[in-house]
Amino acid sequence: MADTYRVAYGVHDSQYGILRIPDAQGPHPVVVSIHGGFWRQKYDLDENTPLSEDLRDRGYATWNIEYRRTGEDSSGWMGTCQDVVDAINHLAQIKADYDINLSQVILLGHSAGGHLALWAASRLSENVDDHSGSTLLIPIQGVISLAGVADLRKMWHIHQEREVDSPVSAFIGGPPEEMLESYHAASTIELLPIGARQILIHGELDENVPVDVSVGYHEKAVEQGDDTELIILPEAEHFKIVDPSSQEWETVVGAVESLV
Repeated sequence: MADTYRVAYGVHDSQYGILRIPDAQGPHPVVVSIHGGFWRQKYDLDENTPLSEDLRDRGYATWNIEYRRTGEDSSGWMGTCQDVVDAINHLAQIKADYDINLSQVILLGHSAGGHLALWAASRLSENVDDHSGSTLLIPIQGVISLAGVADLRKMWHIHQEREVDSPVSAFIGGPPEEMLESYHAASTIELLPIGARQILIHGELDENVPVDVSVGYHEKAVEQGDDTELIILPEAEHFKIVDPSSQEWETVVGAVESLV
């Protein structure tokens, strides 16, 4: 019988994850699921419950993680990012209790979660020198960014053009011209190459995070020598790619299968 566990990786109320173990003989590959919501407190890991359950039913252990979001203590840059790394590293501490295979770990993030997944993967790169002191201790097979906010500066400018409050400013602590070093250290496009296998999936109809964000990131990643694939889904908007009942979701499943 498939099992579900709530597991804390820290002492804060938001430092926990939901671990789902398939009803099959292990050890199981692990998909780390990182939800979006522009890092805001009103969005939580329930956003990724359907996809986590779907992947569990397909034979993957899923580690659907929560993290401190803007508005919570010590959140934003860089507490939120550190939470994600700590949650992934915590898999090593619980491996003995659950039948999981830490040689087959994939990071999958949607929207702001795509940013966090790519940022966490960059911790394995020897090219990163952002003085964050954040180290990823778990090897990963690759990263799947679903409509990921891979370029924080570009996303900030998009919100400026729309004349809306910038969730990027809230996350980083200010606009790019005032927080140059923080944007450089937090925006994954500025950390390339990260050395990890990356699959970017983005809907062409996405208005929340325009597809150009992934297009620009992919172009630079390829230029920098990263093993990166971009899949643009012509009929998809922001949320269809994380809906297990959609046809587009099968593209995501195929990406997961290609990494294990």
